[in-house]
Amino acid sequence: MTDDSQTIAWRQRLRSDDAGVRRVALLEFADLEDEDLLADIAAVLRADPQPALRADAARALAGWDREAVVQALAQGLLDTAEVREAAALALTELKAPSAGAPLVPLCLHDDAFVRAAALRALRELRVPQAADAAIASLAHPDAAVRREAVGVLGWLKHAPALPLLAQVAAADSDAQVRRAATGTLGAATPADAQAVLPALARALTDEAWAVREEAATTLGKLPAVDPQVTAVLRHAMNDDYWQVRLRAARSLGRHRDAAALPALTEALVHPAGNLRKEAAIALGDIGDVRAKPALIATQADPDPEVRKAVRLALQRLDSSATAVQG
Repeated sequence: MTDDSQTIAWRQRLRSDDAGVRRVALLEFADLEDEDLLADIAAVLRADPQPALRADAARALAGWDREAVVQALAQGLLDTAEVREAAALALTELKAPSAGAPLVPLCLHDDAFVRAAALRALRELRVPQAADAAIASLAHPDAAVRREAVGVLGWLKHAPALPLLAQVAAADSDAQVRRAATGTLGAATPADAQAVLPALARALTDEAWAVREEAATTLGKLPAVDPQVTAVLRHAMNDDYWQVRLRAARSLGRHRDAAALPALTEALVHPAGNLRKEAAIALGDIGDVRAKPALIATQADPDPEVRKAVRLALQRLDSSATAVQG
């Protein structure tokens, strides 16, 4: 607990006409990390005449989930650029879902920065009340708002929004938004998988390779309710970017798609070591002994990580063969 006389002295300095004195007092209060002093720091954020000090106050309030703190930071989102950036960053450190309630109305604010910041702060808090505002924000003209709205719905795993997210994944004008929406489709249940599959198949042909990479990853999370899931992943093994092939190989391994053996064995000799490693892991996951000759031929790979993956894959194949014989 802070000594009363010392606290009184620092509070007096917070009202000094000298900005340097006020800043020292503010930093002293911030260093103490005393909940009883939060109101003083919030007062600086709300009313100090110097933007730099208001920004310092916003940073000092980061990590505190008190309602009064959240309200002060929310007000800071309407301040100058320096202050609003600091307030937005501080809001991302909220941990308690209950602290997000004051931010929900801001998710429909006219100012795009405020709207995006509120959505970003709410994303990992998983506040159900934010879902409607996030859905409404999927059509916002600002890409940053749309991206944060996708994030909120993804963290909530909001099933009713899946058809809209599939549309965003397929058609949004911003590649980062398309990539984020593509990732959220991995939360689809077996009943929803058929509905999102066309959007993911389309995302695998997106002009942005990062979107194709995300689609290949997401397809690995879907239940293999349709042969098309693995069919489009096998096609992705021909992508111009090895990063996309890597994620496709990983997903094919998860789905244990024996039909992918030709594409995966071909990837064992690709110039990118990471792809060779992932192909070996996938072949081990699939467990088809027909992959054994190709794996044996790769045992002398120059990359030690690839050699290790090959060795483990061969062990798995031998174990599978032994189990079948037994």
